[in-house]
Amino acid sequence: MRRFLLLAMALCYASARNITSTPNTRYIQGNNTDEKEALNFLLAYDREASAMCNNVMNTQWDFNTNITESSKQRMLETQLEYAKFQKDVWATATTFKWKTFRDPSIRRQFKVLSVLGRAALPEEKLKEIQQLLADMRDIYSRNRVCPYVKQPKNASLPIRMESVKCNLALDPDLTRIMAKSKDDNELTYMWQQWHDETGRPLRSKFMRYVELSNEAARLNGFKDTGDQWRASYDIEDFNSELDELWMGLRPLYQQLHAYVRRRLHHQHGKIVPLDGPIPAHLLGNMWAQSWSNLYDTTVPFPNKNSMDVTLSLKRQGYDPVRMFQLADQFFVSLGMKSVPDSFWTASMLEKPLDREVVCHASAWDFCNGRDFRIKQCTEVTMEDLTTAHHELGHIQYYMQYVNQPLAFREGANPGFHEAIGDVVALSVSTPKHMQKIGLLDKAADDPEVDINYLYSMALDKIAFLPFGFLLDQWRWKVFSGEIPFDQMNKAWWELRLRYQGVAPPVNRSEHDFDAGAKYHVPANTPYIRYFVSFVLQFQLHKVLCEASGHVGPLHKCDIYQSREAGKLLAELLKLGSSKPWPDAIRILTRGRTSRMDPGAIMEYFQPLMEWLQKQNTEEKAGWRGMNSGITIKTTWVAVVLSFVITLVFSRLW
Repeated sequence: MRRFLLLAMALCYASARNITSTPNTRYIQGNNTDEKEALNFLLAYDREASAMCNNVMNTQWDFNTNITESSKQRMLETQLEYAKFQKDVWATATTFKWKTFRDPSIRRQFKVLSVLGRAALPEEKLKEIQQLLADMRDIYSRNRVCPYVKQPKNASLPIRMESVKCNLALDPDLTRIMAKSKDDNELTYMWQQWHDETGRPLRSKFMRYVELSNEAARLNGFKDTGDQWRASYDIEDFNSELDELWMGLRPLYQQLHAYVRRRLHHQHGKIVPLDGPIPAHLLGNMWAQSWSNLYDTTVPFPNKNSMDVTLSLKRQGYDPVRMFQLADQFFVSLGMKSVPDSFWTASMLEKPLDREVVCHASAWDFCNGRDFRIKQCTEVTMEDLTTAHHELGHIQYYMQYVNQPLAFREGANPGFHEAIGDVVALSVSTPKHMQKIGLLDKAADDPEVDINYLYSMALDKIAFLPFGFLLDQWRWKVFSGEIPFDQMNKAWWELRLRYQGVAPPVNRSEHDFDAGAKYHVPANTPYIRYFVSFVLQFQLHKVLCEASGHVGPLHKCDIYQSREAGKLLAELLKLGSSKPWPDAIRILTRGRTSRMDPGAIMEYFQPLMEWLQKQNTEEKAGWRGMNSGITIKTTWVAVVLSFVITLVFSRLW
């Protein structure tokens, strides 16, 4: 590793300042006022850190695409080496009195480097937390469950479970079952198996991770890890901003929830009460975060043509590579960059059959300005075509800000990165676009078709909002201690009830760790970025549509082939995080606003909102428990399965 220059500087400056090896103040600085010397330090850091980062990313890629003990150990070794490098960098960076420098770019880079992260921990604890994180990802990715075996009615002997292979993975097996099965018992069984077999083994590891992560955050001058995560948004009272956004969006979610609940009540009977929460296993998704798989059975106007082009993709012989080529072509049509040739040879676009991998879709920047990859277990479906556009949005962001210093090679805030691919997907999913690229025969101008389309979008976009909002609300409260370890699962379901209006299909207790059954919890990935991105993507979509010259309803806009929209989008992406994100919004909107605004979402879905309100006139939108505060010593809702599932209130602790 090329650490010699920075290490020497670190030792020199540490001696001169007599600093300790452990930071304990947020955004600290020293006494060196030489701005030219500081710039030279940043240039040296950028070269060496990029090389170090490339090495780390390669070993992480090797582990994620081939989960073995040896690949895990190589990854941990390079992570530890990078942490030592970061510590050396921090020791040097914090000798400069950077807050007094004239150049705002230099000040902003030093602010990034003055936060040491987990590397602030003593070496043994750093090793421990890195091992915990690798183990948690390993447990999640390797988990396999037994298939549901229905006892034949006339069988004289029970089926011997030892003859059943327990080899069902989350992707694609359980995901497909949760999407397609109409058997309540099978759905309940699969939901419980995944949550039990994944969450429970993670519980003790997660608690120890919280302790170590909080210790690292405090060493960096933050109150806890949640405080450190929120600081990346540069808003003094980020929670209040989020609450304001959610309250603006909640009425639309409640109307969608009421309509879907009524349709599920007609299908499943009393296990879906008309005034209560919806059992979480009936919403077509393991976490009830997307309801898109309910479209066929709940579509407002079933006699109209389907917007799902999955069959068309298969009929036309699409495979994962061709799907990503189609997504890449969208960005090229905007005058933006095409992925390099190495992308096609180095990426993992299909699930390999010969080894264990982390299937969760992700985009990778290898820090050298040339190597960009995607890891995705792609299936030929419209949903995965949309995901391909989303992941290539990350890649486009990487390629656009490639000339920024390493410290600025990230989104304007964490939500921006997630929003970019999705803003493209808003155009891609329109009937107009699907017709343009030959996946849909015709796009009729029909109000009922419009409602069907908006409903399909709402099952994905609007249904997700409360889950995207609440996951980190729960995690932040665990980090702060407001939710104690012995009541994590109870608090998880209180939040699911309050915001999402869902309940577990079987009785749960503190032996369970249901939040851990969601990838981002064991993977240590902040989640509020997705809620933020859902607000931003519609805000960006409206601005780009205006730039493209679109006239008409926002939900009909397709920016495909608009060089004007592409130019504006590229202008935003090239900034990376070099400017505070409110400045980025101000640049994008040509000075009209610097705030996140839910108005564009409400405008997009306004025709659907009016239609849902008419459909829901005979019942009150909402559910029992939605206005309760999140206090720990309260009763909560559970759905208890005993051959026939009945919704009951029960005190479980």
